[in-house]
Amino acid sequence: MEYGCIAQRLEHSFSAIIHSKLAEYNYELKELQPEQLKLFFKKREFKAINVTIPYKKAVMQYLDYIDPIAKKIGAVNTIVNNSGHLSGYNTDFYGMTLLINRLGLSLDGKKVLVLGTGGTCATAEAVAESMGAALILKVSRTKKNDTIDYSEALSLHNDAQIIINTTPCGMYPQIEGCPIDVDAFTDLEGVIDAVYNPLCSRLVEKSLQKGIKAEGGLYMLIAQAVKAAEYFIGLQPDIKSIDKIYADIIKEKTNIVLIGMPSSGKTTVGKALAKKLNKDFIDTDEEIKKNIGMEISDFFKLKGEKEFRKLESEVARQISKLQNCVISTGGGMVLNQENIDFLKLNGRVYFLDRPLNRLIATTDRPLSATASDLEKRYKERYKLYLAAAEKSIDASGSIKENAYKIKEDFLNENTYY
Repeated sequence: MEYGCIAQRLEHSFSAIIHSKLAEYNYELKELQPEQLKLFFKKREFKAINVTIPYKKAVMQYLDYIDPIAKKIGAVNTIVNNSGHLSGYNTDFYGMTLLINRLGLSLDGKKVLVLGTGGTCATAEAVAESMGAALILKVSRTKKNDTIDYSEALSLHNDAQIIINTTPCGMYPQIEGCPIDVDAFTDLEGVIDAVYNPLCSRLVEKSLQKGIKAEGGLYMLIAQAVKAAEYFIGLQPDIKSIDKIYADIIKEKTNIVLIGMPSSGKTTVGKALAKKLNKDFIDTDEEIKKNIGMEISDFFKLKGEKEFRKLESEVARQISKLQNCVISTGGGMVLNQENIDFLKLNGRVYFLDRPLNRLIATTDRPLSATASDLEKRYKERYKLYLAAAEKSIDASGSIKENAYKIKEDFLNENTYY
Protein backbone atom coordinates (compact mmCIF):
# COMPACT_ATOMS: atom_id res chain seq x y z
CA MET A 1 0.00 0.00 0.00
CA GLU A 2 1.54 3.30 -1.10
CA TYR A 3 -1.27 5.78 -0.52
CA GLY A 4 -4.79 5.21 0.71
CA CYS A 5 -7.47 5.57 3.34
CA ILE A 6 -8.13 3.45 6.42
CA ALA A 7 -11.44 3.12 8.23
CA GLN A 8 -13.70 0.48 9.69
CA ARG A 9 -16.08 0.71 6.71
CA LEU A 10 -15.34 2.22 3.32
CA GLU A 11 -18.10 0.96 1.04
CA HIS A 12 -19.43 4.52 0.81
CA SER A 13 -16.08 6.21 0.18
CA PHE A 14 -15.30 8.57 -2.72
CA SER A 15 -11.67 9.06 -1.65
CA ALA A 16 -10.07 6.86 -4.30
CA ILE A 17 -12.05 8.64 -7.03
CA ILE A 18 -11.00 12.06 -5.74
CA HIS A 19 -7.30 11.18 -5.46
CA SER A 20 -7.32 9.68 -8.96
CA LYS A 21 -8.30 13.12 -10.23
CA LEU A 22 -5.50 14.80 -8.26
CA ALA A 23 -2.38 12.91 -9.28
CA GLU A 24 -1.11 9.62 -10.68
CA TYR A 25 -0.43 7.57 -7.58
CA ASN A 26 -1.88 4.32 -6.35
CA TYR A 27 -4.55 5.09 -3.74
CA GLU A 28 -6.22 2.16 -1.96
CA LEU A 29 -9.14 1.82 0.42
CA LYS A 30 -8.35 -0.42 3.38
CA GLU A 31 -10.91 -1.50 5.96
CA LEU A 32 -9.49 -2.30 9.38
CA GLN A 33 -11.12 -3.61 12.52
CA PRO A 34 -10.06 -1.94 15.80
CA GLU A 35 -7.90 -4.91 16.79
CA GLN A 36 -5.97 -4.61 13.51
CA LEU A 37 -4.82 -1.02 14.02
CA LYS A 38 -1.81 -1.81 16.22
CA LEU A 39 -0.28 -4.27 13.76
CA PHE A 40 -0.98 -1.98 10.80
CA PHE A 41 0.98 0.84 12.40
CA LYS A 42 3.69 -1.47 13.65
CA LYS A 43 4.39 -2.56 10.06
CA ARG A 44 4.13 1.01 8.67
CA GLU A 45 3.85 -0.34 5.13
CA PHE A 46 2.60 2.82 3.45
CA LYS A 47 3.90 6.17 2.20
CA ALA A 48 0.93 8.28 3.31
CA ILE A 49 -2.69 7.67 4.26
CA ASN A 50 -5.94 9.34 5.14
CA VAL A 51 -7.89 8.26 8.22
CA THR A 52 -11.64 8.41 8.69
CA ILE A 53 -14.41 7.18 11.02
CA PRO A 54 -13.86 5.89 13.66
CA TYR A 55 -10.04 6.14 13.91
CA LYS A 56 -9.20 9.87 13.78
CA LYS A 57 -8.45 9.94 17.50
CA ALA A 58 -7.30 6.35 17.94
CA VAL A 59 -4.40 6.63 15.47
CA MET A 60 -2.71 9.44 17.39
CA GLN A 61 -1.07 7.03 19.86
CA TYR A 62 0.96 5.48 17.01
CA LEU A 63 2.45 8.72 15.68
CA ASP A 64 5.93 10.15 16.23
CA TYR A 65 4.90 13.72 15.45
CA ILE A 66 1.54 15.52 15.50
CA ASP A 67 1.09 18.89 13.84
CA PRO A 68 0.10 21.60 16.39
CA ILE A 69 -3.28 22.19 14.73
CA ALA A 70 -4.10 18.46 14.81
CA LYS A 71 -2.87 18.24 18.40
CA LYS A 72 -5.10 21.11 19.49
CA ILE A 73 -8.08 19.58 17.71
CA GLY A 74 -7.33 16.13 19.06
CA ALA A 75 -7.86 14.36 15.75
CA VAL A 76 -5.70 13.29 12.81
CA ASN A 77 -6.95 12.42 9.33
CA THR A 78 -3.68 12.50 7.34
CA ILE A 79 -0.50 10.56 8.14
CA VAL A 80 2.82 10.69 6.29
CA ASN A 81 5.52 8.04 6.63
CA ASN A 82 8.98 9.60 6.37
CA SER A 83 11.38 6.64 6.48
CA GLY A 84 9.45 5.05 9.32
CA HIS A 85 8.76 8.32 11.13
CA LEU A 86 4.98 8.92 11.23
CA SER A 87 3.68 12.49 11.16
CA GLY A 88 0.00 13.33 11.65
CA TYR A 89 -2.02 16.28 10.33
CA ASN A 90 -5.63 17.45 10.22
CA THR A 91 -6.75 18.54 6.76
CA ASP A 92 -10.44 18.35 7.72
CA PHE A 93 -10.03 21.77 9.33
CA TYR A 94 -9.10 23.20 5.93
CA GLY A 95 -11.93 21.33 4.19
CA MET A 96 -14.68 22.33 6.62
CA THR A 97 -13.56 25.97 6.64
CA LEU A 98 -13.77 26.10 2.84
CA LEU A 99 -17.19 24.42 2.86
CA ILE A 100 -18.64 26.96 5.32
CA ASN A 101 -17.16 29.86 3.36
CA ARG A 102 -18.48 28.40 0.10
CA LEU A 103 -21.98 28.36 1.57
CA GLY A 104 -21.66 31.99 2.63
CA LEU A 105 -22.33 31.31 6.30
CA SER A 106 -21.13 33.58 9.09
CA LEU A 107 -20.51 31.89 12.45
CA ASP A 108 -19.39 35.09 14.12
CA GLY A 109 -21.31 35.59 17.37
CA LYS A 110 -23.60 32.61 16.65
CA LYS A 111 -24.77 29.68 18.77
CA VAL A 112 -23.52 26.49 17.11
CA LEU A 113 -24.63 22.94 17.76
CA VAL A 114 -22.13 20.25 16.75
CA LEU A 115 -23.74 16.82 16.51
CA GLY A 116 -21.42 13.97 17.48
CA THR A 117 -18.36 13.38 19.64
CA GLY A 118 -15.76 11.86 17.29
CA GLY A 119 -12.76 13.28 15.46
CA THR A 120 -14.79 15.29 12.96
CA CYS A 121 -16.72 16.80 15.87
CA ALA A 122 -13.45 18.07 17.34
CA THR A 123 -12.58 19.59 13.98
CA ALA A 124 -15.98 21.27 13.72
CA GLU A 125 -15.51 22.76 17.20
CA ALA A 126 -12.12 24.15 16.21
CA VAL A 127 -13.47 25.59 12.96
CA ALA A 128 -16.45 27.20 14.72
CA GLU A 129 -14.14 28.70 17.32
CA SER A 130 -11.81 30.06 14.64
CA MET A 131 -14.80 31.66 12.89
CA GLY A 132 -15.90 33.52 16.03
CA ALA A 133 -18.83 31.43 17.28
CA ALA A 134 -20.19 32.80 20.57
CA LEU A 135 -21.28 29.42 21.98
CA ILE A 136 -20.42 25.91 20.76
CA LEU A 137 -22.36 22.96 22.18
CA LYS A 138 -21.59 19.32 21.44
CA VAL A 139 -24.67 17.13 21.17
CA SER A 140 -24.54 13.42 21.96
CA ARG A 141 -27.05 10.63 22.47
CA THR A 142 -25.82 10.42 26.06
CA LYS A 143 -25.33 13.54 28.16
CA LYS A 144 -21.80 13.91 29.58
CA ASN A 145 -19.77 16.63 31.27
CA ASP A 146 -18.81 18.23 27.96
CA THR A 147 -21.95 17.42 25.96
CA ILE A 148 -25.70 17.89 26.00
CA ASP A 149 -28.16 15.29 24.76
CA TYR A 150 -30.58 15.67 21.87
CA SER A 151 -33.62 16.33 24.05
CA GLU A 152 -31.81 19.24 25.70
CA ALA A 153 -30.71 20.55 22.31
CA LEU A 154 -34.31 20.55 21.12
CA SER A 155 -35.86 22.01 24.26
CA LEU A 156 -33.26 24.47 25.59
CA HIS A 157 -31.20 25.37 22.51
CA ASN A 158 -33.74 25.53 19.72
CA ASP A 159 -32.53 29.09 19.12
CA ALA A 160 -29.25 27.77 17.71
CA GLN A 161 -28.35 29.47 14.44
CA ILE A 162 -25.92 26.89 13.04
CA ILE A 163 -25.97 23.07 13.10
CA ILE A 164 -22.95 21.00 12.07
CA ASN A 165 -23.54 17.26 11.83
CA THR A 166 -20.42 15.13 12.26
CA THR A 167 -22.20 11.83 12.95
CA PRO A 168 -22.60 9.15 10.26
CA CYS A 169 -26.39 9.31 10.62
CA GLY A 170 -27.85 9.40 7.10
CA MET A 171 -24.70 7.99 5.48
CA TYR A 172 -24.95 5.17 2.93
CA PRO A 173 -26.41 2.57 3.21
CA GLN A 174 -28.75 3.93 5.91
CA ILE A 175 -29.62 6.99 3.85
CA GLU A 176 -33.05 7.46 5.41
CA GLY A 177 -31.46 8.63 8.68
CA CYS A 178 -31.70 12.22 9.89
CA PRO A 179 -29.89 13.11 13.13
CA ILE A 180 -32.10 16.00 14.28
CA ASP A 181 -35.41 17.68 13.47
CA VAL A 182 -34.66 21.08 11.90
CA ASP A 183 -38.33 22.05 12.27
CA ALA A 184 -37.70 22.50 16.00
CA PHE A 185 -35.21 25.35 15.47
CA THR A 186 -36.67 28.83 15.19
CA ASP A 187 -33.55 30.84 14.28
CA LEU A 188 -31.64 28.37 12.14
CA GLU A 189 -29.49 30.06 9.48
CA GLY A 190 -27.28 27.26 8.22
CA VAL A 191 -26.69 23.51 8.30
CA ILE A 192 -23.45 21.73 7.47
CA ASP A 193 -23.52 17.94 7.17
CA ALA A 194 -20.25 15.99 6.96
CA VAL A 195 -22.20 13.17 5.27
CA TYR A 196 -21.40 13.12 1.53
CA ASN A 197 -23.03 9.86 0.40
CA PRO A 198 -25.85 10.41 -0.45
CA LEU A 199 -24.99 13.66 -2.20
CA CYS A 200 -27.87 15.42 -0.45
CA SER A 201 -28.61 13.89 2.97
CA ARG A 202 -32.06 13.96 4.55
CA LEU A 203 -30.80 16.61 6.97
CA VAL A 204 -29.66 18.85 4.11
CA GLU A 205 -32.79 18.15 2.08
CA LYS A 206 -35.12 19.07 4.94
CA SER A 207 -33.13 22.23 5.63
CA LEU A 208 -33.25 23.33 2.00
CA GLN A 209 -37.00 22.77 1.95
CA LYS A 210 -37.27 25.31 4.77
CA GLY A 211 -35.14 27.84 2.89
CA ILE A 212 -32.12 27.33 5.16
CA LYS A 213 -28.62 27.43 3.69
CA ALA A 214 -27.35 23.85 3.80
CA GLU A 215 -24.81 21.57 2.15
CA GLY A 216 -23.42 18.09 2.55
CA GLY A 217 -19.82 17.04 3.00
CA LEU A 218 -18.65 16.36 -0.56
CA TYR A 219 -16.94 19.72 -1.02
CA MET A 220 -15.26 19.36 2.37
CA LEU A 221 -14.10 15.84 1.45
CA ILE A 222 -12.55 17.05 -1.80
CA ALA A 223 -10.92 20.09 -0.19
CA GLN A 224 -9.33 18.04 2.60
CA ALA A 225 -8.08 15.53 0.01
CA VAL A 226 -6.43 18.31 -1.98
CA LYS A 227 -4.79 19.57 1.21
CA ALA A 228 -3.72 16.00 2.08
CA ALA A 229 -2.07 15.70 -1.35
CA GLU A 230 0.16 18.60 -0.32
CA TYR A 231 1.51 16.44 2.52
CA PHE A 232 1.57 13.35 0.29
CA ILE A 233 3.49 14.68 -2.70
CA GLY A 234 3.84 18.45 -2.30
CA LEU A 235 0.84 19.31 -4.50
CA GLN A 236 -0.23 22.87 -3.65
CA PRO A 237 -3.93 23.36 -2.75
CA ASP A 238 -5.89 25.26 -5.39
CA ILE A 239 -9.53 26.39 -5.16
CA LYS A 240 -10.04 26.02 -8.92
CA SER A 241 -8.97 22.37 -8.83
CA ILE A 242 -11.27 21.73 -5.86
CA ASP A 243 -14.20 23.32 -7.71
CA LYS A 244 -13.47 21.32 -10.86
CA ILE A 245 -13.26 17.99 -9.06
CA TYR A 246 -16.47 18.82 -7.20
CA ALA A 247 -18.31 19.62 -10.44
CA ASP A 248 -16.97 16.48 -12.12
CA ILE A 249 -18.02 14.17 -9.28
CA ILE A 250 -21.45 15.78 -9.03
CA LYS A 251 -22.02 15.13 -12.73
CA GLU A 252 -20.66 11.60 -12.50
CA LYS A 253 -22.55 10.56 -9.37
CA THR A 254 -25.88 12.39 -9.61
CA ASN A 255 -28.90 10.49 -10.88
CA ILE A 256 -31.29 11.96 -13.43
CA VAL A 257 -34.83 11.18 -12.28
CA LEU A 258 -37.62 11.43 -14.85
CA ILE A 259 -41.21 11.96 -13.75
CA GLY A 260 -44.33 12.49 -15.80
CA MET A 261 -47.49 10.98 -17.20
CA PRO A 262 -47.63 7.54 -18.77
CA SER A 263 -46.56 7.78 -22.45
CA SER A 264 -44.71 11.07 -21.86
CA GLY A 265 -41.49 9.42 -23.03
CA LYS A 266 -39.71 8.72 -19.74
CA THR A 267 -38.39 5.33 -20.82
CA THR A 268 -37.34 6.21 -24.37
CA VAL A 269 -35.84 9.57 -23.39
CA GLY A 270 -34.23 7.95 -20.34
CA LYS A 271 -32.47 5.29 -22.39
CA ALA A 272 -31.18 7.91 -24.82
CA LEU A 273 -29.92 10.06 -21.94
CA ALA A 274 -28.21 7.13 -20.22
CA LYS A 275 -26.34 6.33 -23.42
CA LYS A 276 -25.27 9.95 -23.98
CA LEU A 277 -24.09 10.47 -20.38
CA ASN A 278 -22.67 6.97 -19.78
CA LYS A 279 -25.07 6.29 -16.93
CA ASP A 280 -27.01 3.15 -16.07
CA PHE A 281 -30.71 3.11 -16.95
CA ILE A 282 -33.36 1.97 -14.49
CA ASP A 283 -37.13 1.79 -15.00
CA THR A 284 -38.97 1.59 -11.68
CA ASP A 285 -41.95 -0.20 -13.23
CA GLU A 286 -39.61 -2.85 -14.65
CA GLU A 287 -38.00 -3.26 -11.23
CA ILE A 288 -41.43 -3.77 -9.69
CA LYS A 289 -42.30 -6.37 -12.33
CA LYS A 290 -39.11 -8.26 -11.50
CA ASN A 291 -40.08 -8.29 -7.83
CA ILE A 292 -43.68 -9.43 -8.32
CA GLY A 293 -43.08 -11.78 -11.25
CA MET A 294 -46.05 -10.52 -13.25
CA GLU A 295 -47.37 -7.58 -15.23
CA ILE A 296 -48.41 -4.55 -13.21
CA SER A 297 -51.92 -4.64 -14.69
CA ASP A 298 -52.32 -8.22 -13.41
CA PHE A 299 -51.06 -7.21 -9.96
CA PHE A 300 -53.62 -4.40 -9.84
CA LYS A 301 -56.39 -6.91 -10.51
CA LEU A 302 -55.14 -9.25 -7.78
CA LYS A 303 -54.02 -6.85 -5.04
CA GLY A 304 -55.24 -3.39 -5.92
CA GLU A 305 -53.59 0.04 -6.10
CA LYS A 306 -52.82 0.35 -2.38
CA GLU A 307 -50.54 -2.69 -2.38
CA PHE A 308 -48.91 -1.56 -5.60
CA ARG A 309 -48.04 1.83 -4.10
CA LYS A 310 -46.31 0.08 -1.20
CA LEU A 311 -44.13 -1.83 -3.66
CA GLU A 312 -43.47 1.35 -5.63
CA SER A 313 -42.30 3.15 -2.49
CA GLU A 314 -39.98 0.32 -1.54
CA VAL A 315 -38.41 0.35 -5.00
CA ALA A 316 -37.98 4.13 -4.79
CA ARG A 317 -36.25 3.74 -1.43
CA GLN A 318 -33.83 1.11 -2.73
CA ILE A 319 -33.07 2.85 -6.03
CA SER A 320 -32.43 6.13 -4.25
CA LYS A 321 -29.22 4.61 -2.82
CA LEU A 322 -27.79 4.16 -6.32
CA GLN A 323 -25.72 6.77 -8.13
CA ASN A 324 -24.83 7.59 -11.74
CA CYS A 325 -28.18 6.41 -13.10
CA VAL A 326 -31.01 7.68 -15.26
CA ILE A 327 -34.21 6.63 -13.50
CA SER A 328 -37.55 6.46 -15.29
CA THR A 329 -40.40 6.43 -12.76
CA GLY A 330 -43.98 5.27 -12.94
CA GLY A 331 -46.61 7.93 -13.54
CA GLY A 332 -47.90 7.69 -9.96
CA MET A 333 -44.54 7.97 -8.22
CA VAL A 334 -45.36 11.57 -7.24
CA LEU A 335 -48.45 10.52 -5.29
CA ASN A 336 -46.22 9.84 -2.29
CA GLN A 337 -43.99 12.80 -1.42
CA GLU A 338 -41.61 10.50 0.43
CA ASN A 339 -40.80 8.77 -2.87
CA ILE A 340 -39.61 12.07 -4.33
CA ASP A 341 -37.72 12.97 -1.16
CA PHE A 342 -35.78 9.71 -1.40
CA LEU A 343 -35.07 10.06 -5.11
CA LYS A 344 -33.70 13.57 -4.55
CA LEU A 345 -31.04 12.34 -2.13
CA ASN A 346 -28.86 11.38 -5.09
CA GLY A 347 -30.87 12.77 -7.96
CA ARG A 348 -32.04 15.76 -9.92
CA VAL A 349 -35.71 15.47 -10.87
CA TYR A 350 -37.01 16.40 -14.33
CA PHE A 351 -40.69 16.60 -15.29
CA LEU A 352 -41.33 15.55 -18.88
CA ASP A 353 -44.21 17.92 -19.54
CA ARG A 354 -45.92 16.43 -22.58
CA PRO A 355 -49.28 17.96 -23.60
CA LEU A 356 -52.38 15.88 -22.91
CA ASN A 357 -53.23 15.68 -26.62
CA ARG A 358 -49.84 14.03 -27.22
CA LEU A 359 -50.36 11.33 -24.56
CA ILE A 360 -51.68 7.87 -25.44
CA ALA A 361 -53.91 5.61 -23.33
CA THR A 362 -52.86 1.94 -23.33
CA THR A 363 -54.41 -1.12 -21.72
CA ASP A 364 -51.19 -2.16 -19.96
CA ARG A 365 -51.49 0.91 -17.70
CA PRO A 366 -54.33 0.10 -15.30
CA LEU A 367 -55.12 3.67 -14.26
CA SER A 368 -54.88 5.23 -17.71
CA ALA A 369 -56.24 2.52 -19.98
CA THR A 370 -58.80 4.81 -21.65
CA ALA A 371 -58.67 8.39 -22.91
CA SER A 372 -61.01 9.58 -20.15
CA ASP A 373 -58.92 7.84 -17.47
CA LEU A 374 -55.78 9.39 -18.90
CA GLU A 375 -57.29 12.87 -18.80
CA LYS A 376 -58.43 12.35 -15.21
CA ARG A 377 -54.94 11.26 -14.12
CA TYR A 378 -53.42 14.23 -15.95
CA LYS A 379 -55.61 16.72 -14.09
CA GLU A 380 -54.99 14.98 -10.75
CA ARG A 381 -51.22 14.84 -11.05
CA TYR A 382 -50.08 17.83 -13.09
CA LYS A 383 -49.49 20.14 -10.11
CA LEU A 384 -47.73 17.31 -8.26
CA TYR A 385 -45.29 16.89 -11.14
CA LEU A 386 -44.57 20.62 -11.18
CA ALA A 387 -44.02 20.70 -7.41
CA ALA A 388 -41.75 17.65 -7.40
CA ALA A 389 -39.48 18.64 -10.29
CA GLU A 390 -36.37 20.76 -10.05
CA LYS A 391 -36.76 21.39 -13.75
CA SER A 392 -39.73 21.07 -16.12
CA ILE A 393 -38.96 20.12 -19.70
CA ASP A 394 -41.30 20.84 -22.60
CA ALA A 395 -41.54 17.28 -23.90
CA SER A 396 -43.61 17.98 -27.01
CA GLY A 397 -40.57 17.41 -29.22
CA SER A 398 -38.82 14.26 -30.40
CA ILE A 399 -36.93 11.80 -28.19
CA LYS A 400 -33.66 13.28 -29.41
CA GLU A 401 -34.78 16.86 -28.70
CA ASN A 402 -36.10 16.06 -25.23
CA ALA A 403 -32.98 14.12 -24.27
CA TYR A 404 -30.82 17.01 -25.49
CA LYS A 405 -32.72 19.55 -23.34
CA ILE A 406 -32.21 17.49 -20.20
CA LYS A 407 -28.58 16.72 -21.01
CA GLU A 408 -27.74 20.40 -21.51
CA ASP A 409 -29.44 21.46 -18.29
CA PHE A 410 -27.82 18.65 -16.32
CA LEU A 411 -24.30 19.34 -17.54
CA ASN A 412 -24.63 23.08 -16.90
CA GLU A 413 -26.11 22.65 -13.43
CA ASN A 414 -23.01 21.82 -11.39
CA THR A 415 -23.99 22.97 -7.92
CA TYR A 416 -27.15 21.07 -7.13
CA TYR A 417 -26.87 20.98 -3.36
